[in-house]
Amino acid sequence: MNFASDNWAGAAPAVMSALARHNTGFAPAYGTDPLTDNIGEKFNEIFEREVAVFFVATGTAANSLALAAYGKPGGAIFSHRDSHIQVDECNCPEFMTGGGKLVSVSGGDGKFTPDALKDAMAAFPDGVVHHGQVASVSISQATESGTVYTLDEIAAIKDVAAGRSVPLHMDGARFANALVTLDCSPAEMTWKAGVDVLSFGATKNGCWCAEAAVFFDLEAAKGFEYFRKRGGHLFSKSRFVAAQFDGYFEEGSWLSTASHANAMATRLADGIRDLGGRTAWNVEANELFPILKRHQFEKLETAGARLYEWPAKDLTESVAPAQDEVCLRMVTSFATSDEDVDAFLKVLAETV
Repeated sequence: MNFASDNWAGAAPAVMSALARHNTGFAPAYGTDPLTDNIGEKFNEIFEREVAVFFVATGTAANSLALAAYGKPGGAIFSHRDSHIQVDECNCPEFMTGGGKLVSVSGGDGKFTPDALKDAMAAFPDGVVHHGQVASVSISQATESGTVYTLDEIAAIKDVAAGRSVPLHMDGARFANALVTLDCSPAEMTWKAGVDVLSFGATKNGCWCAEAAVFFDLEAAKGFEYFRKRGGHLFSKSRFVAAQFDGYFEEGSWLSTASHANAMATRLADGIRDLGGRTAWNVEANELFPILKRHQFEKLETAGARLYEWPAKDLTESVAPAQDEVCLRMVTSFATSDEDVDAFLKVLAETV
């Protein structure tokens, strides 16, 4: 009953098979091998256009280095107040951008609206040197609340960013999970909606260590290899990152694993609601945030369930936890089984 994080799961069979398959012979280092080139072409195919792809080790590196590519002196980067770059990256975006300022934008359901973004950006008027410069906008897809921006919502945020001539970055740590929820193409969820650069996450969805910065703006990608090298994320044996992506994309494995994880999250949420619980936000990907009695949480932990207590923000009175309740975070993965879900719900049923 391990629902602590999709990071706790191992690597998917297709990924491990590809790693073993490509672990023979010799290949040029530092991303000059044929397999890395082939995966670059695969990204072009997936996104239906030429893109610039740079492998990195972590999502934090992908986010921070991508934002650094658009950095400005006194630059301000706008993102949701609960976003990963705001809360969980140890000020790496500020460091990698040479002192860029992260500006929080509030909003319910883990998302912010175009109007909220416009209001936040108004504090940085163009041409006023004392306040700095707007530099970029970042959204998370899926969000830290397990919700998903619609294509129209992405496009509307892009319109605001474009109004100030700054790029839109997407933190796609759970990109595949959001993609299968929207049932659209990768192109539709990114550059066709106005995204300029994407942090393409695969580690949470079955890879061992495979993330990438994907630029749809090829001009902005020029020189990015130096940001990556200086940041310590140029792999010598790049073919093993490429090998993971080879297995990840093979026969649509990446979409199958994401679909399974999402289905397990929905099944869990339905079961929790059937037993009288509720969720803080809609379950739209592979994260859910149930609100349970504290004694139920304690019982579940004693029974071996792994999950986290989570701060409940921006909730209406009818949804917010009561004094004897707690908001939890649960994450499913490709490795979550029906038996895991059933075991959790069985223990929960005993507490009702």
